[in-house]
Amino acid sequence: MEPSKRDCIHQVKLLEGPITPGFSAMLAKARLTADEQSTIDQAMMRRCIALSAAAAKQGEFPFAALIAEGSRVVVEIANRVVRKADVTQHAELLAVSEAQRVLGRKDLSSCTIYSNIEPCAMCSFSIRETGIGRVAFAISSPMMGGFSKWSVLRDTEISNVMPEAFGGVPEVIVGLLRQEAEQVWQDWNALAWAIIKQRGCFGSERGGVRYLHSVPRPRSILRAFATLYRMWRGFVSDSRSTPAA
Repeated sequence: MEPSKRDCIHQVKLLEGPITPGFSAMLAKARLTADEQSTIDQAMMRRCIALSAAAAKQGEFPFAALIAEGSRVVVEIANRVVRKADVTQHAELLAVSEAQRVLGRKDLSSCTIYSNIEPCAMCSFSIRETGIGRVAFAISSPMMGGFSKWSVLRDTEISNVMPEAFGGVPEVIVGLLRQEAEQVWQDWNALAWAIIKQRGCFGSERGGVRYLHSVPRPRSILRAFATLYRMWRGFVSDSRSTPAA
């Protein structure tokens, strides 16, 4: 059954206007300056944090994720774990699944995923398999995180051994707007948040924002063919989305 309008916090919401096709988005990203990218990152993360706060008010845990292609929001969604009584309904998994549907492709290398909490190992594997190019999160997860605990997001072996299946190591931004994200959890349930922090589950990351550069997959003939195929798919997507004169 489709969710009602009052449950819109759980629905995928898109900005007005067409989604930029993949190949065009890669070209657009190359033109962004560092300051422009930083401005976009902060705006997207604030939007993600606001979504997590809205989710908490509707009875969900305050987790949310947003996938963007440049400055364009592809999908934004909150956890559905409580609502669906299903532990696999993590915001990141839902966002990755819907982004593939919206963009019409598995390859999300031109995208950035923003999460108020570090993606867990389960979610991180889907991020790597779709080749998402950038991952930004606010609050670290030392017990369950796909970066802090299990290093799925920074593992080079899976992309070296299986380059046709896994994307290269993405750029990772750690602690972006951490204090704002933590305030949402404090407002949601101060006692629960204090216990979570005391146990070291979330929020141990301190200091400023950390940036870790991406690591591309090694070059190979198979990889070259895969790249050419994705470029061809991007051109096809561009041509189909361009209205006839």
